[in-house]
Amino acid sequence: MDKLVVHGGSTLRGAINISGSKNASLPILAAAILTGEDCIIRRVPDVSDTNYMIQILSALGADVERSSGTVRISCADIIDEAPYELVRRMRASICVMGPLLARNGRCVVSLPGGCVIGDRPVDLHLRGLEALGAKIEFEGGNITLTAPDGLKGAEIDLRGTHGPTVLGTDNVMMAATLAEGITVIESAAAEPEVLDLANFLNAMGAKITGAGTRRIVIEGVKELRGVEHTVIPDRIEAGTFMAAAAIAGEGVTLRRVCREHMKAITAAIEESGHRVEFNEAGDSCTIHRGEILQGVEISTAPYPGYPTDMQAQMTALLATTPGLSVIKDTIFPQRFMHCAELKRMGADIKVDNGTAVVRGVERLSAAPVMASDLRASAALVLAALTAKGSTEISRLYHIDRGYEHIDEKLLMLGANVQRVKDR
Repeated sequence: MDKLVVHGGSTLRGAINISGSKNASLPILAAAILTGEDCIIRRVPDVSDTNYMIQILSALGADVERSSGTVRISCADIIDEAPYELVRRMRASICVMGPLLARNGRCVVSLPGGCVIGDRPVDLHLRGLEALGAKIEFEGGNITLTAPDGLKGAEIDLRGTHGPTVLGTDNVMMAATLAEGITVIESAAAEPEVLDLANFLNAMGAKITGAGTRRIVIEGVKELRGVEHTVIPDRIEAGTFMAAAAIAGEGVTLRRVCREHMKAITAAIEESGHRVEFNEAGDSCTIHRGEILQGVEISTAPYPGYPTDMQAQMTALLATTPGLSVIKDTIFPQRFMHCAELKRMGADIKVDNGTAVVRGVERLSAAPVMASDLRASAALVLAALTAKGSTEISRLYHIDRGYEHIDEKLLMLGANVQRVKDR
């Protein structure tokens, strides 16, 4: 098992390319199930989550080739049962459910296990698919969905307790592309990753309007065709490196970003006193560390609000930002496990009922810390960049789920980091 050793005190300079979006790639890879023709998907990040999805597709009978960020998938013959051993490793594997059901009229998928950042039930996915005509059975930890008479369009409200469901919207949208008639999804997720999936499906011959808004309309078609598609930039990776540049940088440039997707993250970093300059095209930005810094108040919200996936990284930035900051996570109120590890490094953070109150300290100090989930691990790396001494971050497999070669990118910017085998 690997761990990352971060030697604090280096100044980050230079430029890096941001990878394709992990959260867009996963449902797009799954959507290739909807056609028997070849799909070519570019800028798929080399992270363990996309590797698991490719393994699941292969296990379902797909012919998959991967070469330096480009994935070719042919689903000419596909079975309808996703193997538990692979599905259990990644919650997002649930998004094979919609396309499998639409393509084969039946699918069997294991229930995802518990999640360290709180309960993320699949009931909204099932409610949506049931409205399209699926029959649902639970047995032995598996969900079996059948639609012997095919799927039929319906009006579906996907409103959840903590806002819209992104993967639930993806699942229902994919299933509805081959359903008979018109499907309307109300309270749909409006994230850029949902729009990217819709663009992929439309290129395949689907008829989807309204993606990127709270109301999506899908007119079912008889069949879909193979296409080529380039995945959007990963706004969370971009935000993470934006925070790294604010913590320890001196004019760091991020290429292959999308300014439109980054508005809430950029606003929070600018509000704390740093400067972010985008080029005219909005696909590159340079972050300048501010001189007069201040605490901020952040409340996570569905897009276009501040993303829960950037909550931990911003907490790391604010840990050494003068003044008082308040961070409320309305989507995953239990997502504060990184705070205990940051406190081991000297951060002054109090967590209560889904809210962290952060009093900025002058400097953190190195300590052995442990990653508890993907974004928490990124927060620990950021905090370690300016901490006094060398910080050892164990359970690095969490960060490898969603960041493509993060250690190599930090080295390119001048950070002093090394990946080592944990004894």
